[in-house]
Amino acid sequence: MRILPFVLSLTLCAPALLAQAGAAARRSVSDAEVERVHRSAILIDTHNDVTSFTVAGSDIGKADPKRHTDLPRMKKGGMAAQFFAVYVAASYVKGNRSAHRALEMIDTVKHDIVERYPNDFQFATTAQGIRDAHRQGKIAALMGIEGGHAIEDSLRLLRRFYDEGVRYMTLTHSNSNNWADSSGDGSKPHDGLTPFGEKVVAEMNRLGMMVDISHVSDAAFWDVIRVSKAPPFASHSSARALANVPRNMTDEMIVALARKGGVIQINFACQFLSQKSADASAASQARIAAKVLEVEEKHKNDPRGLREARQTAIREVQREFPPVPATIEDVVAHIDHVVQIAGVDAVGIGSDFDGVGCVPVGLSDVSMWPNLTRALLERGYSQSDIQKIYGENLLRVMSANERVAREMQAAR
Repeated sequence: MRILPFVLSLTLCAPALLAQAGAAARRSVSDAEVERVHRSAILIDTHNDVTSFTVAGSDIGKADPKRHTDLPRMKKGGMAAQFFAVYVAASYVKGNRSAHRALEMIDTVKHDIVERYPNDFQFATTAQGIRDAHRQGKIAALMGIEGGHAIEDSLRLLRRFYDEGVRYMTLTHSNSNNWADSSGDGSKPHDGLTPFGEKVVAEMNRLGMMVDISHVSDAAFWDVIRVSKAPPFASHSSARALANVPRNMTDEMIVALARKGGVIQINFACQFLSQKSADASAASQARIAAKVLEVEEKHKNDPRGLREARQTAIREVQREFPPVPATIEDVVAHIDHVVQIAGVDAVGIGSDFDGVGCVPVGLSDVSMWPNLTRALLERGYSQSDIQKIYGENLLRVMSANERVAREMQAAR
């Protein structure tokens, strides 16, 4: 009678065991198997910043080697759905221009992407909408706000953005706002979420907008875990155990997120994947900061000259400290790590393409997703595992948020 529980535990742990064994032995994988498994998955990337270029006039429908993302390569990569970032830089906080910028970014998704290429993209706001678009052979286009300052401390604006089709919000960007602390600026004025921040999370739950904890401080993360009624997720983060940077999640956080029903979507930024890349990036950023202070003092009475001098200084530092690239193996290592500590249901993909300067060798743009499929198969992941990692885990989280919203609305 003791055999069954033991067999069951082995079944539940199988992906983790395969991941641990993968470094020692890899199986041979044919091109046909890669194509079959890749086509079987609903490939969802939960964070892409190409919108920062389309809003300025770039055409996503034309091949653009200067970017990570364009429609021809999205098709080549077999993408099923893309969450486009409604990114609002911290600079828009001054003068209360954040909501205005968010509306511009929403418009570029709807107008410059979906309306411009209706035969290729289909706007989606639900898990079922992603599946419907996939069945029709189109790429589902979704939106996530990056930077909670976009709502300008107003639940009314939060609701407006939901009505526009936004289905997740990253509570902070690299800047802390008036109700949540960021991992990026070191200020931590609230020690997590304020009471209003908790109201924001509650209203997101009621609406069915996923709470994204990428970019928040550790304390804000734990507040979200405590107060959210729906599973949160990390739209574009990686594992701090492998790359020790504040933007990544600790093992304890990853496990807690998984227990809440959420997922961590692995970020492809080199410095979030590789400690060597992170160390090189830190040295570069420190040098850039020092150089910028130097030229700002030198050109404090010459605004026009300051801009050119600042750009020249940054280029000089980047030549002095070239980025250390990560690889596709680093991406797989982060997936392996999450699987080992939290299970295959806890991990997905949030590339951050066109939002970062350095991306992994072998995964340098949206056409190269099959390379990741091959690497995962070689490591011992099954077709079912890859389907979960690529989309089913995120669809589960999205459906859970939709269900919680229905329940909360019915209870009012």
